[in-house]
Amino acid sequence: MHIKSAEFIVSNQDVAKCPNNNIPEYAFIGRSNVGKSSLINMLTERKSLAKTSGRPGKTQLINHFLINKNWYLVDLPGYGYARVSKSTKKVFQKFITTYFEKRKQLVSAFVLVDIRHDPQPIDLEFMQWLGEHMIPFSIIFTKADKLKPKAIENHIESYKNILLETWEEMPNYFITSASKKIGRDELLAYIDSINNNLNKH
Repeated sequence: MHIKSAEFIVSNQDVAKCPNNNIPEYAFIGRSNVGKSSLINMLTERKSLAKTSGRPGKTQLINHFLINKNWYLVDLPGYGYARVSKSTKKVFQKFITTYFEKRKQLVSAFVLVDIRHDPQPIDLEFMQWLGEHMIPFSIIFTKADKLKPKAIENHIESYKNILLETWEEMPNYFITSASKKIGRDELLAYIDSINNNLNKH
């Protein structure tokens, strides 16, 4: 897929105010500082489409970007960083769960995970939540340029071992690096193939 256009459409915290049309959406989410903004900028080949920040937890809104005028890339807030009690936050900000429960246009979520770290309970809990709510998702392992190929294999293997305790099969996944543009073509081809299938129906 060649990205001809990428434009910012709207930011808000109110799911009811998200674009009201039938354009398919792909939502990107992950813990704060996982490299989400960098990945979005790399995918769209725009230097600052998504705002990168040294301060975790900067994205606190649902951001819609219209790509090639035919699909939305949705940048969701990082979860698990804001320092509030679990009862008020329930781990994920309320409007994140509302977004996933209410958005009929959502085709797939992409859960971003830093490949350098061992599987984190909050990421596993979030994937579990998506699974229980029947929301299709893929895992995007970020920052792959920071590890040697063997270490990447080992980290993915440890993810598989943990996920297969509760999942029948390993969820679809991509290995990416924003700085080296690793995984860009595969990820865009995947989105493209889903869009093509949707167009046939």
